[in-house]
Amino acid sequence: MLKRVEKLRELLEGAGVEAFYVTSPENRFYLSGFTGTAGAVLVTREGLWLLTDFRYTGQARRECPGFEIVEVAGSYPEAVLEISRGKGGFSLLGCEGDHLTYSQFMALKEGLAGVGLKPLGGLVEKLRICKDESEINLIEQAVLFADEAFKRTLPYIRPGVTEREVALQLEYIMRRMGADASAFKIIVASGSRSALPHGVASAKTIQAGDLVTIDFGAVYGGYHSDLTRTVAVGRPDKKQEEIYSIVLEAQKKAIAALRAGVRALEVDYAARQTIRSRGYGSYFGHGTGHGLGLSIHEGPRLSERDGTVLQTGMVVTVEPGIYLPGWGGVRIEDTVVVEDGGCRVLTRSPKDELIVLL
Repeated sequence: MLKRVEKLRELLEGAGVEAFYVTSPENRFYLSGFTGTAGAVLVTREGLWLLTDFRYTGQARRECPGFEIVEVAGSYPEAVLEISRGKGGFSLLGCEGDHLTYSQFMALKEGLAGVGLKPLGGLVEKLRICKDESEINLIEQAVLFADEAFKRTLPYIRPGVTEREVALQLEYIMRRMGADASAFKIIVASGSRSALPHGVASAKTIQAGDLVTIDFGAVYGGYHSDLTRTVAVGRPDKKQEEIYSIVLEAQKKAIAALRAGVRALEVDYAARQTIRSRGYGSYFGHGTGHGLGLSIHEGPRLSERDGTVLQTGMVVTVEPGIYLPGWGGVRIEDTVVVEDGGCRVLTRSPKDELIVLL
């Protein structure tokens, strides 16, 4: 954790501030290891503080070695101001402009009499974008939970079962295996509902002949996995097989293009051009993928508008799809680690053929 703080201090010099105030839960955890639900991190060139209230001070002392723990009895701005007047010794404070609401920013500004406040965006996120070995190990474990849950849930998907029952089964298995939580509200979209990219599981009953798109993941040690598979309930027709094969080809081409040194938009193009060339370009309206880690959606974005040069250690999803209103849709998604000369697909759930549940 302290190595991450030192890297942040280097960024603070370039940003022209003497201290940085972190309130985002993900960034707070990344820098300190603190898992409580209320608190803030204050970083100066010399000092390091974890501010929290009475409920969490004991926990913070256990979880945050190297940090001075400050119990906040009044307001957080008052506590920051007291530090600035003491051994903190700063007159210009950076804060997370992308995280604070306007009212929170104004309360902080008004409470810091004599201390300037400068909103800054994405400083900690720049550090988080490339994962170290320990982070990738946690993501791999979260992927394992999702893969195993998918395997165990497949026999449960049949006509007469509701989408919500499938989602409940997936979450139950992941939690029983040791996952901290589901990564997000599970998507189970069957039949014509599979044309909804974010068709959260509903009370709809799965029918024979349906395509079922299942998008879910696990959280482990704070880190997320993300997996999508589309399956057929009963023998698929020619159009279902055609759409699936196009999406699979697009996903494989994107994965083949994924490596350190390539721009994110180039990976998106590899998938998008495949789908366009088959006449379905207007039915693929989202990006090809996104970064993930402590948040389910992080940078970089594998989209037409993201020119980020991919680096070793970035973890992204690759998830093209085709969505035909009134008919249904297909999406296939893997969690992938960017490496020199290529990438490593963490997801192991089968995809090379449309899974048929009879």
